[in-house]
Amino acid sequence: MKSPSSQLPVRRQSARDCAAGFTLVELLVVLAILALITAFAAPQVFKHLSGAKSDAARVQIGTLGTALDLYRLDVGSYPTKLDALVTSPGQDGWNGPYLKKLKIPKDPWGNDYIYSAPGEHGGYDLVSLGADNARGGSGDDTDIVSWE
Repeated sequence: MKSPSSQLPVRRQSARDCAAGFTLVELLVVLAILALITAFAAPQVFKHLSGAKSDAARVQIGTLGTALDLYRLDVGSYPTKLDALVTSPGQDGWNGPYLKKLKIPKDPWGNDYIYSAPGEHGGYDLVSLGADNARGGSGDDTDIVSWE
């Protein structure tokens, strides 16, 4: 028979050793907190996103306007179509392209810009109809124009 001193002591498991993972309640609380944060943050993010698209359309209209003005200086008049900014032989030969990228950009909502020359508000009118792609509107649907 072995002596009591030769036996190894029995280690008891503490409560900390047994609780190595997360409980279902803890996971549900974390998910609820994430849902609340998302519910409050998402509308703010989308509000700024829509404003960014309007700002991008204004910048693109400004860039196209600069290209149209350069075309007029070279050729003497505004082109009848925007495509002339990337494929335009002038009076004395090739004067273009007037845009770095050799294509006319779409507006931030994926629609074509509406261009007319001569315009009702100046030498040309350049318009993006906004998110709804229809005249008028407010918010994201507001028309963005070159003469304002």
